[in-house]
Amino acid sequence: MKLFEAILDANHRAVAGDASAGLHPAEFADALPVVALTCIDPRLNALFPNALALPAEQFIWLRNAGNIITSPLSSTMRSLALACAVKGGREIAIIGHSDCQVCKTTTLVLLEKLRALGVDRSRLPDNVNEFFGMFGSERQNVIKACDFARNSPLIGPNTPVHGLLIDVETGKLEWLVNGYEVKPSLPLKDIQMRVTDMMESLGAFKEFAMGEMKFPEMKIGEAAAHVDSKLSQAAPQIGMKLAEKVAPMAASVESVAGQVTSFAEKNWPKPPLPARPSPLPPLKKPVKAPLPPPIRPRNLRRD
Repeated sequence: MKLFEAILDANHRAVAGDASAGLHPAEFADALPVVALTCIDPRLNALFPNALALPAEQFIWLRNAGNIITSPLSSTMRSLALACAVKGGREIAIIGHSDCQVCKTTTLVLLEKLRALGVDRSRLPDNVNEFFGMFGSERQNVIKACDFARNSPLIGPNTPVHGLLIDVETGKLEWLVNGYEVKPSLPLKDIQMRVTDMMESLGAFKEFAMGEMKFPEMKIGEAAAHVDSKLSQAAPQIGMKLAEKVAPMAASVESVAGQVTSFAEKNWPKPPLPARPSPLPPLKKPVKAPLPPPIRPRNLRRD
């Protein structure tokens, strides 16, 4: 059993009323101390580090409003990195909590509160929501912070980054992100290498120097033509790869459609044939009525 597996087990047993629930830190010496990032809410003062069953000397506690991490290179990430590098932290836990007031504060409410403190809107960044890292879900905030930390170049790839949520009423922990299973999705170093490769392939921009403001000799039209040429060369290969992927899918769809049709013909009830209309009775020839005898004029006598 690993450290946080034992921590969650002891926490849940303690919340359920097991007086013998606890942790033996000596059994997990290789995973201690733990570096924890939590919110500044005063209600957490009585919960940590007891909720983790850790002694205070094995608990490195970092705090900010909302346990927010805004980027892989933010000031909070620098503090987490220093806690691991200088203080010897072995595992990281980002712990949110229920009933978080930062979560309940909208951007408009925040601006009103800042204005009441004398902070003018014009002195704030345009995107206030992004600048302060405002969030609408305590769970999603923890998951997002773990993702930033896990993909930060400041955190070693072998350092587990866990995400938890604690109930401020009961002290029960919920494990949102298992740091033993989650690995970096795309390290920043790989992103930088890909950008470098792309710039080298373009080549025309190598002479640009930001500090001296020296621009490349190639004109914008020439650079666009160069990029267009690169794309034109890559287009056939991309088309072939797409065709290779789409063809099996089309064949599979056609096969499934054939199977469905065959099954339907064998098993589905066929609709009854429409009743044939009864034939019309034969037409009778009209009976000719006898003609009245012709009216003959009478010879009238004159007296």
